[in-house]
Amino acid sequence: MSNIPAELKYTKEHEWVKIEGGIAIVGITDHAQAELGDIVFVEMPAVGASLSQHGDFGVVESVKTVSSLYSPLSGAVSAVNEALNSASELVNKDPYGAGWIIKIQGFDAQELNALLSAEQYKKEIGE
Repeated sequence: MSNIPAELKYTKEHEWVKIEGGIAIVGITDHAQAELGDIVFVEMPAVGASLSQHGDFGVVESVKTVSSLYSPLSGAVSAVNEALNSASELVNKDPYGAGWIIKIQGFDAQELNALLSAEQYKKEIGE
């Protein structure tokens, strides 16, 4: 079974979001990284890029496949995880910590209501 922290919100496309002090931290779920296999490259947007909820913002490339990343919230990219440029395996090792992908500022908190709870996400992936 996947690790699905209860305090996070999720998308059907397997991204997670955590709100910390008005900033949304985004990454892919433990389930997603397990399905993808060894991640070899993460393409991230530029800081300042404007995102729309459910719009794509990058790509995760693994030894098996290439998968688009979808933003859980609208807003502006305030940071990207530069460590992933040289250590993309952090997404596999620590998807909810050191393997975060982007941070978003200026999001609409109402959009959080459209995301899945941990329980809903578990159902979505059949756990």
